[in-house]
Amino acid sequence: MGRFLPRVRKFLLMGALCGLGCGHSATAPGLTKITLQADWYPQPEHGGFYTALVKDYYKDEGLDVAIQPGGPYVGVAQQVASGSAQFGMASSDQVLEAVSDGQPLMAVAATMQMDPQGIMVRKDSPIRSFADLNGHTVAIKTGSTWFQYIEKRFRLNNVHEVPAMMNVANFVADPQYIQQAFATSEPFFARQAGIETRVLLTSDAGYSPYRVMFTTREEVQQHPEIVAKFVRASVKGWRDYLNDPAAAHAAIAKLNPALNPEWMQFTWQKLRDGHFVAGDDPSGAQFGQMDPKRWATMYEQLTDLKVLSNPIDPATAYTLQFIQGK
Repeated sequence: MGRFLPRVRKFLLMGALCGLGCGHSATAPGLTKITLQADWYPQPEHGGFYTALVKDYYKDEGLDVAIQPGGPYVGVAQQVASGSAQFGMASSDQVLEAVSDGQPLMAVAATMQMDPQGIMVRKDSPIRSFADLNGHTVAIKTGSTWFQYIEKRFRLNNVHEVPAMMNVANFVADPQYIQQAFATSEPFFARQAGIETRVLLTSDAGYSPYRVMFTTREEVQQHPEIVAKFVRASVKGWRDYLNDPAAAHAAIAKLNPALNPEWMQFTWQKLRDGHFVAGDDPSGAQFGQMDPKRWATMYEQLTDLKVLSNPIDPATAYTLQFIQGK
């Protein structure tokens, strides 16, 4: 998900992820080839897409989908904008920034209703809120927009930022260490070292982007039926994944041997318990849904932070036509 993680995740069998393609050339009678550009290496946070893949939900819609791995040096927005992939994974703030930069992108459905991004501290840490970070050192990925929001929102004028590392070694070694983390991942490795943690979520602080699947405006305009099929199969995959992750985890484990069953089970449980994917509505009505008010709020926050290259209408960065009535 475009983030730092234990170094071991870098070493995966990339060859197993080949078979990629561009455009809409048919690979079998009735199937249209589609590439989905992931925002990180194969992981449980992509579980719904892999469920749709291995259970043939994409094929049932007439699509031959390949999931192309991401990583720290892969620009997902650029891959989609250039046509190297037809769909990509990102967050709604990233899509807004990309559209402001002139990239013709459009979010078509939400993958997660809430972002698991936050700050990880030890369970007994005196840091109880973001406001308590003043006077402390925090390991952060340089230039993170969400942390700029946290700094301004809580008037953090005395925080020393250091580059985030791709592991939890410093966190384990130093009881005072504070670092960027995903609630669905890094706490697992701290627990393995015998350390219980807490994660302060940015969504609880008012900065709450969606995790989204996106494509280009041209794709939406010229191939709406393909976009509809992709969204329909993906949302179905996410519903099934939260009920039973076995099929997706088996596929992900083959592609990324660095993962282990305990890690994947931890992530899946956190995704469920934290309502990150399904939202707070127990009926499941929020799967895939997006609210224009939240997009407008995110745009206002980014404008206030002065991180947008040019003013835009935030409504041009997404469409609801493929999720209405779902």
